[in-house]
Amino acid sequence: MMSTVPQQLTPEEIQRRRKRSVAIAMVLAALVLIFYVLTIAKLGPQVLNRPL
Repeated sequence: MMSTVPQQLTPEEIQRRRKRSVAIAMVLAALVLIFYVLTIAKLGPQVLNRPL
């Protein structure tokens, strides 16, 4: 078995990782919003006025 030793990240690497994480989160949020809007558009606005 190989033991992995955690290596210290430089501040630049930490900043790049954070920017990448924020970009991935924004893309994921945009996809969720697109799917939500497309679902409402496909089902029609009356889907929100149904009896529960």
